[in-house]
Amino acid sequence: MPSPYRALFAAPGSKGFSAAGFLGRIPVSMMGIGVVTMVSQLTGRYGLAGALSATIALSAAIAGPQVSRLVDQYGQRRVLRPATLLALAAAAVLLCAAHYGWPDPVLFAACVGIGCVPSVGAMIRARWAALYRGTPRLHTAYSFESVVDEVCFIVGPIISIGLSTAWFPEAGPLLAACFLAVGVFWLTAQRATEPEPHPRERHGGGTAMRSRGLQVLVATFVATGAIFGAVDVVTVAFADEEGHKAAASVVLALYAAGSCVAGMVFGLMHFAGAPERRWLLGVIAMAVSMIPLLLVGNLPSLAVALFVAGLAIAPTMITTMSLIEEHVPRAQLTEGMTWVSTGLAAGVALGSAAAGWVIDAAGARAGYGVPAVAGAVAVAVGFLGFRRLKRPAPGRGGAVEQHSERKERHVA
Repeated sequence: MPSPYRALFAAPGSKGFSAAGFLGRIPVSMMGIGVVTMVSQLTGRYGLAGALSATIALSAAIAGPQVSRLVDQYGQRRVLRPATLLALAAAAVLLCAAHYGWPDPVLFAACVGIGCVPSVGAMIRARWAALYRGTPRLHTAYSFESVVDEVCFIVGPIISIGLSTAWFPEAGPLLAACFLAVGVFWLTAQRATEPEPHPRERHGGGTAMRSRGLQVLVATFVATGAIFGAVDVVTVAFADEEGHKAAASVVLALYAAGSCVAGMVFGLMHFAGAPERRWLLGVIAMAVSMIPLLLVGNLPSLAVALFVAGLAIAPTMITTMSLIEEHVPRAQLTEGMTWVSTGLAAGVALGSAAAGWVIDAAGARAGYGVPAVAGAVAVAVGFLGFRRLKRPAPGRGGAVEQHSERKERHVA
């Protein structure tokens, strides 16, 4: 491992919470696809399976920021454990309902409960921020976390689908629930690295979404999520049309692998310029990388195009996390990070639905027009909101807050 990453883990406790975070976030990539695989195997109803997966995503998009907001106020241990127990109880109900053929409303109610699962990735990034705020190592930490996210989305679906098809239908979601329980309870047992809570009465109320800069980031990432959701659906359909549907998982893994490579390299680099410019360039690169997908004619060329497209993902995500620190109060950092993930998840749902409609109407090749349009929308939103990103509000996290703190110490 390159030396900057070795130095990253020199801080006491960093290896422990990073390992716990890896286990705790794998379920994000396992549960949705695991439910689709489980329900389709048990009932043969793909429409129901997709609706249940969408219910989990929608519930998580609504509940996730609220859970993170409570974490910022009361601490990770006090909030994550009850929220995780609720999600685990709902997962148990879902498994029983699917296995014993209970009525559909029970399945949907259970999926709503599963959506209360905490955003473990945001919790880990908050711990890195508490350790390395104001230092170059925070950039490296965010880069590492972006790579971990991609690894989870490569490994998680393969494990979930493989177990549910080779062992028994409920195996994928069951293992996802086990990973969640172990990861969250292991993480919350590590009190030394837990960020200090910021009770509302001391730091003011309101949601992190009051930040105009965060609004721009979330809106842009709704469009970015639509890229991801559409690419996944269209790639499966394209591979099916080519007569090699199973190869879709390999092609999509290369998409994530491109992001992994870029994230590792990006973490070794240090930048002196304004992060909002790098962010906008990243959004533009993601949009432009969708154009070659409209021209591919076979799976090998698609695999190459997606690998190249993946190179723009991690650097953009890493820079986004840096911008959140510039525009969100330190007392609301976890919530701010979760809002971006929520926007991304909402975009994935929109992109998947739009891509499915286009595929049914005009075929898989035409479906790649959906991520191309979504990329154009992301660029448009990025340009329109660029001025907001250039003006972090006084008293916010990141460089602005650090400058204020240094000034106060100087005056004192």
